[in-house]
Amino acid sequence: MPRQTTPPADYPHAVLQQIERLAQNIVIARKRRGETQAQWARRLGVSQPTMARIERGDPSVAMASYVMCLWLINQAEGLADLIAPGNDHAALEHEVKRVQAPRKPSAEKPQAAFRVMEPQRLSGLGNAAGLAALLGDGPLPPSDKNP
Repeated sequence: MPRQTTPPADYPHAVLQQIERLAQNIVIARKRRGETQAQWARRLGVSQPTMARIERGDPSVAMASYVMCLWLINQAEGLADLIAPGNDHAALEHEVKRVQAPRKPSAEKPQAAFRVMEPQRLSGLGNAAGLAALLGDGPLPPSDKNP
């Protein structure tokens, strides 16, 4: 097994508390089902002493063992959703601030992304030709009006 670079004693207190709460909930779930540590250890594919370490909240136990416990309890529904990009509020706030940050004015006048055209000038064009005209990639359709 590879050696850990950060000893569990150096983990933030909040992290250790979360692991302990997880362990407590695992114990409750196992006992409510009337099963022993040995039964769960077999189902998890770990030894009974490792199961005891999980239930003590030992942070050096492999994450996969904790996830397997969650799976036994609730099929690990939504576990990955806990850190899905849409739920990463700190990153979302950072992105919003980055977008809202004032930008330096550029010396060049920005080109319009789309042409503004009268709807009448697009009638009679096929979808592809009309889209190309709107995007500025095609010729302007003929007009009976002079803008």
